[in-house]
Amino acid sequence: MTTGRSTPPPEAPRGRGRVRDTPSAPVGTAGGGEDRLERMAESSKLRATGARRTVRLPGARLAHAGAWLARALRGGAGASDERPRRRWFGGRLDWVTGLGWSLLVLGLLLGVLGAVLGWIELTIMAVTLIALVLVCVLTSLGRHVAEVDLVVEPLRVDIGDVARGHVVLRNATRRTMLPSLVRLPVGDREEIFTVPLLRKGGRFSTAFPVATPTRGVIPVGPPTTVQGDPLGITRRTVTFGEQQLMHVHPRRIALESGAHGLLRDLEGEATPELSMADISFHALREYEPGDDRRYVHWRSSAKHGRLLVRQFQETRRSHLGIVVDTDPAMYTGRERDVETAIAAAASLMVQSIVDEQEASVVCNDRMASRTSVPLVLDTLTTAGVGPVDLVRSGRSIVQQAPDSSVAVLCTGPGRSFLEIQQCLGEFEVEVHTVAVIIDPAGRTSLRRVRGMSIITITELEDLQQVLTGLVPA
Repeated sequence: MTTGRSTPPPEAPRGRGRVRDTPSAPVGTAGGGEDRLERMAESSKLRATGARRTVRLPGARLAHAGAWLARALRGGAGASDERPRRRWFGGRLDWVTGLGWSLLVLGLLLGVLGAVLGWIELTIMAVTLIALVLVCVLTSLGRHVAEVDLVVEPLRVDIGDVARGHVVLRNATRRTMLPSLVRLPVGDREEIFTVPLLRKGGRFSTAFPVATPTRGVIPVGPPTTVQGDPLGITRRTVTFGEQQLMHVHPRRIALESGAHGLLRDLEGEATPELSMADISFHALREYEPGDDRRYVHWRSSAKHGRLLVRQFQETRRSHLGIVVDTDPAMYTGRERDVETAIAAAASLMVQSIVDEQEASVVCNDRMASRTSVPLVLDTLTTAGVGPVDLVRSGRSIVQQAPDSSVAVLCTGPGRSFLEIQQCLGEFEVEVHTVAVIIDPAGRTSLRRVRGMSIITITELEDLQQVLTGLVPA
């Protein structure tokens, strides 16, 4: 049985977060939505004018404080990420080593303990440590003026050649320079030279060898001087000059001039294309308006009663194109045989340039065309070892030198004949194609397969013997 008394709504919990009661319209009515929008606009206005404070959670405050601290340490937006102490005292605090900072902190701790406990011994130890660090820092002050010269000669060497570098350091200050070190990176190692005490205008010179056991580029330098106190509390480093690159060229052998049989003659090879100005005479034809009168054959014209001009065949200049397969998986000796293939390409390129013939080579990601011997060897020196797309390499030579007359592929026995055909098939039909197979387990031979000359060598020295018997078809 119900009564006329209605149950009052539950009272909102009392506490710090109690919300002030405000009249609201029933949900779903237009009046309730308008009131809510008015309250939101009023709250935004109060926050904008500062009359009402926005409550921030502790976690948000901590995050804001952490971001502010990080910006302060970085020196504001757009500043470098260097440590702040690099800007203090002109960067001189960077001279202090970890040992120096440890001694300084230990001295401060001992000073505090000595003052708190009243132990004079701890105070004496603290003063001694702090004074030691300060004396070492004062000793390192002053301009670090030294002239360091690095000379590496020669910068282009062959495998096994002896190369030497020279480091010369001069004291350009008016005071005595304490003993120091010179650190010099040489390839994957570092040379360290001890420089004795140098007086005003003193000079220190030393030489060092550079080993050249394998093909590649050896970076040398830049030299860095290291100065500091005998205790190692401070250390100043200054780098001089730039890095020098030494190229260790691949191994190669000298081939007899013209004995390789790859190139026919200096005049070039005649092609079926006809031309009005060339070397190889083809036939006579009637004069047409626009023909050069220098090529009129007057004797034949007088005999036949009409003007006749000479017609020639275009000749293709001898151009050697070489593709090197640098995939170790295609060779039995892996990277060792890859180096032999690069050495064979280097021998052919050098001899072709010496014979005043044009040549192009593609070795992995490197290419050289119609250039000098040093630049060709530099290109082969910087070439990497790894998988390579032979078809793409052959196409690169065709694009660079469409007048190629001889195409050579240096590869290993792991390449199938079809892959070799696909690579050399990028060249024109009249181009003489040769495949040089480096196979230490095979037998030196020369054979012809489907219009292609296939050479098999066991070592680089066999190249001279086989090329002597190679005559183009």
